Amino acid sequence: MEKEKQPVFSSYEQNNSYMQERLQIDKSFDIVNLDLEYAGRKMSMFFIDGFAKDDILHLLMKFLAKLEPEHLEPDALTKLLKQYLPYVELDQVDDLNQAADTILAGPTALIVEGVNKVIIIDARTYPVRSPGEPDLERVVRGSRDGYVETIVFNTALTRRRVRDRSLRMEYMQIGRRSLTDICICYLEDIADKKRVEDLKSKLKEIDTDGLPMAEKTVEEYISGRHWNPFPTVRYTERPDTAAAHLYEGHILIIIDGSPSVIITPTTYWHHLQHAEEYRQKPLIGAYLRFVRFIAVWASIFILPLYYLFSTNPELLPEQLAFIGPNEMGTIPILIQFLIAELGIDMLRMAAIHTPTSLATAIGLVAAILIGQVAIEVGLFSYEVILYLAVAAIGTYATPSYEMSLANRIVRLFLLLAAAAFGVVGYMIALLFLLIYTVRMRSFEIPYFWPVLPFSPRAFRDVFIRTPIPLKRKRPSILHPEDPDR
Repeated sequence: MEKEKQPVFSSYEQNNSYMQERLQIDKSFDIVNLDLEYAGRKMSMFFIDGFAKDDILHLLMKFLAKLEPEHLEPDALTKLLKQYLPYVELDQVDDLNQAADTILAGPTALIVEGVNKVIIIDARTYPVRSPGEPDLERVVRGSRDGYVETIVFNTALTRRRVRDRSLRMEYMQIGRRSLTDICICYLEDIADKKRVEDLKSKLKEIDTDGLPMAEKTVEEYISGRHWNPFPTVRYTERPDTAAAHLYEGHILIIIDGSPSVIITPTTYWHHLQHAEEYRQKPLIGAYLRFVRFIAVWASIFILPLYYLFSTNPELLPEQLAFIGPNEMGTIPILIQFLIAELGIDMLRMAAIHTPTSLATAIGLVAAILIGQVAIEVGLFSYEVILYLAVAAIGTYATPSYEMSLANRIVRLFLLLAAAAFGVVGYMIALLFLLIYTVRMRSFEIPYFWPVLPFSPRAFRDVFIRTPIPLKRKRPSILHPEDPDR
């Protein structure tokens, strides 16, 4: 949506009054307007208290105070920008509405009598925390810095690891009212140019008041399939993980206010990889990846299969006849599973909202008191607790929190299908799930690639942590401009 423009007036008083009215100076205590006079000219400075760097503005005002009227003749704008405002980030705009929006983002605006442009001084600072290690992507060895909520810090952390002259950081704003800063990051010599342009078009088409949930709001606009539980983009808070994807040809979306960077496009298998696998020797990394695959797939299939085998013992060979509850309990197994699933989600929610100092106590209460008492009174059987614990552990074995939640939904879907229609229902549900995921696409990339469509070399790299020197080609599915490393 095109914004209405207001060219700078020829009168200083009109410019000053318009900016005061546009920003509603008298209704917001944190928007500051300083009326100044230097070198015989009236000047107005507009900025947000808390965003502006006081020491920088104070230094610039000291320089302006030393000016004489003849210093600004004949071209005051050029002399101010090139001689008398010694700062590295200066700009000029001829639209008062654009200047007002810029002020709300943090920079300072300077209006000078007799100058037909507004001078923008980008002397701003944002409240920011230190770049600590992300909670969801910890490693035993490796860097401990992670993205934060400030976009400039995040772009700097990325560029620190990618010192390539083709690295592009393209800026845009999204949100009619929020004007949220967004950066599209990619390697121009590698990333597919058509995919970059398509992504930028989708971002420009977003028409909303703001991005209250930052990256999650953007994902809902650009990925589609709103009722699909599987994530079609991957999030990371690790700059080294983001850099690794850039080198492959992926495109990053960095959003101000969020420590999570969006990686596009991604397949199902991207959500099952972790930086720890590449921080160890290739054989150890391959073993860790294998364990992760087993854990994730166990979290999906172990409960539905246990239910089928416990209710249809004839399906089991004699060697596995021990599978199944010794005591059925007072509640049907399906209801036990559903109650336990809800209980785990309740515990997870409680842990999120519980102060850190009390989190351990909450865990002990849930594990010892509630769990043990539930077994003693016959609410749960020991086997239900065992298999549910395995499923819960496997759910969080993936570094992608979104994929772990999707796996939980899939597990419940298969469990309910098995309970409602038995073996036939389970097989039909499994077939439906397979067809659904195979037909999925993430930004025109097949979601199950390289399994379907099959790519031998990429299949090897997905299932085995391949040594870095042997990975000689970038993923062909990304259509990289430079396929060789």
